[in-house]
Amino acid sequence: MLPASVDEAVEALAETPGAVPVAGATDLMEAVNAGRLRPAALIGLGRITELRGWRYEDGGTAVLGAGLTHARMDRPDFAALIPALADAARTAGPPQIRNVGTLGGNIATAAPAGDTLPVLAALEATATLARAGAVRDVPVSHLLTGLDPIRPGELLTWVRVPLLHAPQVFLKAGGRSGPSRGAASVAIVLDPARRGVRCAVGAVAPVPLRPLEAEAWIAGCIDWDARGEEGAQAVDPAALAAFGEYVAGACVPDAALDGAPEGAATTLVRQRRTVAVLARRALGRALK
Repeated sequence: MLPASVDEAVEALAETPGAVPVAGATDLMEAVNAGRLRPAALIGLGRITELRGWRYEDGGTAVLGAGLTHARMDRPDFAALIPALADAARTAGPPQIRNVGTLGGNIATAAPAGDTLPVLAALEATATLARAGAVRDVPVSHLLTGLDPIRPGELLTWVRVPLLHAPQVFLKAGGRSGPSRGAASVAIVLDPARRGVRCAVGAVAPVPLRPLEAEAWIAGCIDWDARGEEGAQAVDPAALAAFGEYVAGACVPDAALDGAPEGAATTLVRQRRTVAVLARRALGRALK
């Protein structure tokens, strides 16, 4: 089935229980080929042009179509809008993946190493889900954790992202390797209006992690009034290093190391060090 509009796609989902919406199919076909998924039918979203763009909404929000490809998010006009999301899209894999893989597919698949997911978590983005006769908005973090998942018959249509007009950084270590726990990524978003820092760590757990205590602590260490002044130091380098360790300890706690087999413990220690370095560097870049 190849609907030409969101309404047609929603109707097709209602009429065909068990059907799976598909756009880029980069993750879906892997699951089908591996025998993990046997959809009753596929509903292609490639003809729905409205889902491949974005628009501004009153209140300082960007509304992103679920069909936005990683390659499209990497272009300069989008990068100026949401730079951390553009940076994440740029690391999402080789060109053949970035050209067809979509933002909505990243969310719906919810793979641990999904590159855009920590950025969406740090930005506190919201997803719009449509079904026959109803539309609802759900925090993307709730979809990823299963707290409020996509229900049968629902189609992810839009992703709403608050535009903070402030520095944001995404850094990643390691190559794309599916759900491998060997890589790590960190998204940092500054919120100067609230004098806050948002941080999300990807690929080290089944879902992006928000180290809320570390966020609150480092926000109190930043001289927000000094930011933007030439030569001013917004935060002490020692605080940056401590923040990295704070984030790493929250995401890979000591309890995870205790009793772990030697090989697993070595991997966790390496992962913890990687997260600490990424968090320190990402915040340092955001505060420049």
